[in-house]
Amino acid sequence: MSKQLVFLFEEAKGLTRYELGGKGYGLVEMSAAGLPVPPGLVITTDVCREYYRNNGRLPEGLMAQVSEKLRQLELKTGKRLGDPERPLLVSVRSGAPYSMPGMMDTILNVGLNDEVVRGLARTTGNERFAYDAYRRLLQMFGRIVLGIHGERFEAVLKRYREKESVEHDHELSVEALKSIIDEFKRIIREHSGREFPQDPWEQIQMAIEAVFRSWNNPRAVEYRRYYKISDELGTAVNIQVMVFGNFGLNSGTGVGFTRDPSTGERKLYGEYLPYAQGEDVVAGIRTPMHIDSVDPQLREELREVANLLERHFRDMQDFEFTVESGKLYLLQTRNGKRTAQAAVKIAVDMVREGLITVEEALMRVEPSELVHLLHRRLDPRAKVEPIAKGLNASPGVATGKVIFDVDEAVQLASRGERVILARPETTPDDIRGIIAAQGVLTSRGGMTSHAAVVTRGMGKPAVVGCESIKIDLESERFVTETGLVVSKGSVITIDGSTGNVMLGEVPTVEPEMTEELRTLLSWANEVKRLGVRANADTPEAARKAREFGAEGIGLCRTERMFNAPDRLPIVREMIMAASLEERLRALDKLFPLQLGDFKEIFRAMKGLPVTVRLLDIPLHEFLPSQEALLTEVYESKMTGVKEEHLAEKLSLLKKVEQLKEHNPMIGHRGCRLAVTYPEIYRMQVRAILRAAIEVLREEGETAEVQIMIPQTSMATELAYLRRLVEETAEEVFREMGTRIRYKFGTMIETPRAALTASEIAKHVEFFSFGTNDLTQTTFAFSRDDAEAKFLAPYLDKGLLKENPFEILDQEGVGRLVRMATEEGRSSNPRLEVGICGEHGGEPKSVEFFHSAGLNYVSCSPFRIPIARLAAARATLKGKVVQAVTV
Repeated sequence: MSKQLVFLFEEAKGLTRYELGGKGYGLVEMSAAGLPVPPGLVITTDVCREYYRNNGRLPEGLMAQVSEKLRQLELKTGKRLGDPERPLLVSVRSGAPYSMPGMMDTILNVGLNDEVVRGLARTTGNERFAYDAYRRLLQMFGRIVLGIHGERFEAVLKRYREKESVEHDHELSVEALKSIIDEFKRIIREHSGREFPQDPWEQIQMAIEAVFRSWNNPRAVEYRRYYKISDELGTAVNIQVMVFGNFGLNSGTGVGFTRDPSTGERKLYGEYLPYAQGEDVVAGIRTPMHIDSVDPQLREELREVANLLERHFRDMQDFEFTVESGKLYLLQTRNGKRTAQAAVKIAVDMVREGLITVEEALMRVEPSELVHLLHRRLDPRAKVEPIAKGLNASPGVATGKVIFDVDEAVQLASRGERVILARPETTPDDIRGIIAAQGVLTSRGGMTSHAAVVTRGMGKPAVVGCESIKIDLESERFVTETGLVVSKGSVITIDGSTGNVMLGEVPTVEPEMTEELRTLLSWANEVKRLGVRANADTPEAARKAREFGAEGIGLCRTERMFNAPDRLPIVREMIMAASLEERLRALDKLFPLQLGDFKEIFRAMKGLPVTVRLLDIPLHEFLPSQEALLTEVYESKMTGVKEEHLAEKLSLLKKVEQLKEHNPMIGHRGCRLAVTYPEIYRMQVRAILRAAIEVLREEGETAEVQIMIPQTSMATELAYLRRLVEETAEEVFREMGTRIRYKFGTMIETPRAALTASEIAKHVEFFSFGTNDLTQTTFAFSRDDAEAKFLAPYLDKGLLKENPFEILDQEGVGRLVRMATEEGRSSNPRLEVGICGEHGGEPKSVEFFHSAGLNYVSCSPFRIPIARLAAARATLKGKVVQAVTV
């Protein structure tokens, strides 16, 4: 093998963390900076990838390279592998390019054997240290390299602690340690079918292979899946000369952070455990002391190290250290994991301290982390045990009594009680209960189900599609997979950020827009090109959106207004109308209500664009379900109710049956509804334009009105509906004696609309991609059915890399978006293009929309800060790509 795959720390300067792994990269950089790092070597991540390509065999020639570098370490240290007088002992540790704390494996004290341990005890004059180090090697080697259950070793330790009446392992006598070593070797022999290898070289080779195997252990795989880390990266292996925190009372091990990882405060933070090795701190067997309590001289050394690390790496560092006989050694450093609050504060503070630039600060904070700052969230110090898990539909934490009936939820909430509305699924009829509840839990439905979309718009937490619970509305309870029964009135907590459901009240912390977050987002505004608007249907949502920095409303859904309790009966009257005259009378009743809605929204958004989508959903969604009506009719007949009441129910049932569709998602909705019933859109356009004019007269300023047609597939539909809108607008302008500018546009949410965008663009002034429906129609997936039935196995088996309803499918749906944008502007150069699906608040999707040349994204109010930051990062990434290209 000619390619060099093994490097001493001093040889590896200039290699990247993708080659050296995060741990190796940190050790190489610290060594080059002159910090006290024990010498060692790195086997690059290339070897891990080759190991898996070779079906679990090390590449030919690798161990020869390792042997050569170990000989150089022997010369440097004056120690030799297997020498009882001056033994070279090493640690063999993993190190992936991205930090995966605790997910992969480490073996310490490699090189010890029966002969070496006796020599080590003799030369150090510290028998206890030598035999403690040997029992640790046997325990780690048996568990990690040979795959023996750790409980077998722990049971032996526990027995000896009890025998000697001590609490901790480091208090065991030398004789006890010698006996434990004998028992550990017996366990290895009996459960692995072989003796513990006495050859240090064999130990090293087996440990290297164990570390590579740990790349694909279940916890590492799950961790990568959660954080979307590629399986192809692989791990490096670091072999480093041992230093011993278990040498004596003036030795120990610890972990430090250069800043507080919870708050971001600039102070040394960490823990120290005397008379211990590194794994002891992580295992939590003993309680470490706070770093402020250590010896003042050591504390000062650690502060100096922390400052040096920050100046060198220009980020908050999480570092591991060991003290051997009073001397400090650094064993690892990496960019520290931190809370969202800390991430924002550290980024802003480091700009003010001159450590990093504004652009770097924007790239330091992941947009998705901001969601934790904008909703009530679990107290990170709280220890919780979920009883069920569903889809994390709407972020935030809510606690209350679980209630299964909408009317009861409203009644209890009116008395000031907190409730969680639990339903198999929600419908428009449940809107009062949703408004009253702190949060919503459903056992069915996906991320764009009624409950999900409505709660996101309201900023209420929701867990939907929680199939691990069975909701029984009749007995008013739900049962978990473990058989736990949760009855009406029981207090539960739901976390819409994780999908977890918990029994009882869990401590939470209030969201807040910190001064640092406002500063970071103001920097984002200066950098980004994409506009960021909100999906908002109420004045409250509009005001919240503006508070979070929205530059307008990109989607105002008018059907949400129809669902309000005071107007749903009128909507049903309109649907039940037997003639045009009856329908117009019902629409006349709705007009002042719509007028009031639009006035409040336009007032909240003065000076900014507001895109109002005309009625989209099928009419049958405003009516009771067929199943419910059949039950009511049956019960009415059985109980002998009045004829007129029964006739009313039968008439309603007949209308439901008339409106029922086999596939309502692509049925009689959107612009197709307007072609059949143009009077509905006429009423809405009148209300929109009149509201804008009235606000202009009352306030001196109004919103920039944009009227949007949904579910378009053909240019002819838009030509027809544009005439309808323009005729209605002229009538309003004549009546009011005032003209205002407005824009006419359409949603692009069907493949045909995208494919014929150049023709459609001739009839409009803006496009807005409805990527939720465009994804459904492009994949031919019904989202609720897909997420409930087959998306999980598609993701598990790698058929899909990501859920296309959460992260835009760039190859298919994205291609339609890019093509429609380019072709639309080819026939209408002044065409404004945006997106109003929930993808508008997802960072990877926002980056794509930036590259595709859209003018703006629109998302739920609580995702606006996320979109602002993502848009700025997209601009900065684009500049980097351009620079590389040039």
